[in-house]
Amino acid sequence: MIIVLIGYMGSGKSTIGKALATKLNCKFLDLDDYISDKENTSISNLFKKKGEIYFRKKETEYLKELVNSSQPIVLALGGGTPCYGNNMTLLTETSHVVSFYLKLSIPLLAKRLFNERDTRPLISHLEIEAELLEFIGKHLFERTQYYSKSDFTLQTDYKSEQEILEDLMSHLV
Repeated sequence: MIIVLIGYMGSGKSTIGKALATKLNCKFLDLDDYISDKENTSISNLFKKKGEIYFRKKETEYLKELVNSSQPIVLALGGGTPCYGNNMTLLTETSHVVSFYLKLSIPLLAKRLFNERDTRPLISHLEIEAELLEFIGKHLFERTQYYSKSDFTLQTDYKSEQEILEDLMSHLV
C-alpha cells in the first residue's frame, strides 16, 4: 500500500508522514526531496533553470514511478502536486494508493508559515501576516477542488501529532 499525504504547505505532511512511516515500519518519501535527488538540484534551482513546465512534467513522472512501486511507502506531496496534470486522477484510480488530505484552517496555516517565509520561496515576498492570510485563502480556494478528491479528509486544527496519527490509522484498519 502507498499512503499519500496531500495538503497545503505547512499542513504537517512531512512531520505526520515520517511519524506514520515509523509506526508502519515502512519508508517515508517527500516528493520534492525525491525530485531534487533524481534531478541532482534543488527545486528552486529546477524552477529557475528549466522552468515550471519542466518541473511539473518531472513531478508527474516521478509521482508515477513512486505510485507504481511495489514497496509500501508513505509519500508526502508538494502542495501543488495534486493540482497539475492528471496527478489526482492517478492517485484516485490506483487501487493500492490511499490518499489523505491534511486540512488545516487558513489562520493556523498563516500562523505556522509566517516565520518560515525565508525557507519557502512561494511566500518569501509577503511581509505582513494579513498578506499571507489573503495569499493562502486565494491559493486554497483554487486547490481545494483537487485536495478534496482525496480518499479521506482529516481536519487537523488543534490536534496533536498523536491524535492525527490515530485518525489516519483508523482509516487504514
